[in-house]
Amino acid sequence: MNINIRAYQLSDCAAACEIWNQVVEDGVAFPQEECLDAQTGDAFFKEQTYTAVAENVDNGMIVGLYILHPNNIGRCGHIANASYAVRREIRGVHIGEKLVTDCLRMAGEKGFRILQFNAVVASNVHALHLYERLGFQQLGVIPGGFRMPDGTYEDIIPHYHEV
Repeated sequence: MNINIRAYQLSDCAAACEIWNQVVEDGVAFPQEECLDAQTGDAFFKEQTYTAVAENVDNGMIVGLYILHPNNIGRCGHIANASYAVRREIRGVHIGEKLVTDCLRMAGEKGFRILQFNAVVASNVHALHLYERLGFQQLGVIPGGFRMPDGTYEDIIPHYHEV
């Protein structure tokens, strides 16, 4: 699979919403509970500092995406936050790694100094291993910081990486 990471455009909206909504519906990674549609999705993706899609150039299919935006405002506005989503049926083939690597580069280009993840769910072992492999540092553990779909609470592990 030949993957190209590029800027989001309107023609990507349906595929990007579908992938984003898969993660929302899984309920084990994103804090969002509402799915996106064509109107809300395009507005959401365009309001970010940067939204990128991972395109399989062999067939033109959008297989993943990330959003990049400030984690806070003012004196903390140099810290970015990001979210990543990969199409459910092709997870595990290192598309996430390509997305995170590109996001780190883009964060620097956009003037951010740090990329921080506020809510990496402790049971998301694939993300935890990826972030460790890419040099992210854990900031501690927030007990019960994420509500799972069944109503139980899971720990979250914030991470950061200097850009």
